[in-house]
Amino acid sequence: MLPAKTPTEASGFQALLQNRTFLLLWGGQVFSQIADKVLMIMSVGLLTSYHIPVRFAASAASYVFLASTIPAILFGAAAGIYINQYPKKQIMVVADLIRGSLLLLLLILPKEFIFLLLITFTISIVTQAFAPAEQSAIPLVVKTENLLTANALFTTTQTASIIVGFAIGEPILAAATNISKDGAQEIFVASLYFAAAGLGQLIKIEEEINTSKHARKINPWYELKDGFKYLQSNKLLLNAMLQLAVFSSTIAALPILAINLTTKVGLEPKQFGFLVAAAGIGLVFGAGFLGHFGSRLQQKSLPLMGFIGMSLVLAIFAFVHNIWIGLLCGGVLGLGASLVAVPTQTLVQEKTPESLRGKVFGFQNNVVNIAVSLPLVIIAPLTDRFGLQPVLWGMSMIVTIAGILTWRATAQVLEEV
Repeated sequence: MLPAKTPTEASGFQALLQNRTFLLLWGGQVFSQIADKVLMIMSVGLLTSYHIPVRFAASAASYVFLASTIPAILFGAAAGIYINQYPKKQIMVVADLIRGSLLLLLLILPKEFIFLLLITFTISIVTQAFAPAEQSAIPLVVKTENLLTANALFTTTQTASIIVGFAIGEPILAAATNISKDGAQEIFVASLYFAAAGLGQLIKIEEEINTSKHARKINPWYELKDGFKYLQSNKLLLNAMLQLAVFSSTIAALPILAINLTTKVGLEPKQFGFLVAAAGIGLVFGAGFLGHFGSRLQQKSLPLMGFIGMSLVLAIFAFVHNIWIGLLCGGVLGLGASLVAVPTQTLVQEKTPESLRGKVFGFQNNVVNIAVSLPLVIIAPLTDRFGLQPVLWGMSMIVTIAGILTWRATAQVLEEV
């Protein structure tokens, strides 16, 4: 299976800009990622127009977040086992169409809380199929030597969509409501998914799919065990996923830590987004730098540099009382995160056989989702119990130890290959 040819032998961003198939895939990701972030804001905002039972009223937003998170933990790996049985383009397009249609379904359903939860839950299930299909599609449309740049661009837009989605999501939804109070928000977010599906339909991906009836007969439990055994036997991929888990947990903890850091640096708690945005800008800058110059760097050492940078910033945060130093630290944290995420994701794509990418990226999706969920559960209680400083120091030590151990294990395997 050869990736899509580019018109000229170019490298870096220039090669990707000449690759029409990749640009369509990337463009679809932009619409889909922004839709995901705006959807979360919209779901919480819609609570005021839904009938919520008294016993759920106080924690209604938390139930919405749970409805979105639980499928990611339960079905992330399971979805991956079906990815290799169907064309990646078909999976992504159908997933976007289903997600958009489910949002439009809200327009005709009764305004009962249970229906909002069910739609949110179902959309999240569909997303579990979309994510590994997208990751599996990237190596099919990009040459191996351009994978680092492609992942840098995807990481950049993914992070930018978080910043843009959360920053402009509420104003855009408010503007849509001003135009029409009945269903304007749902129609706007659905249109983003439909736009992503439209771009996806234009993609041409050449891949070998076993269409025999025997191939389609899947024993999910057996396939899950088979995929897990493969990861256990492949130390390189296993350690790479652990690196992504440490990275994901740290980034997921940032908004909670930022809320506690705001008063220390002279901000109000509701302004915690400034610190999160600083980290996002650092991550975007780092990913952009890697996309342009990554091929000239010693990629094996980049994750170690990233982990050390992240751990140092977490420790320094404990002593920060100045807004500008706080923003600088946030930027450096994001920069370090990019040095971990981009090369590690590229390594997983390069070292995973095409026939196993669905399973592997399904497991990766599951690992990342669990890693993201853990800080949301434990960071706030630990901070309330022990204070912000001990938690920051503890996280710094964990990132240092886990980062160095997984990096060393990965480096040793690469030397043996």
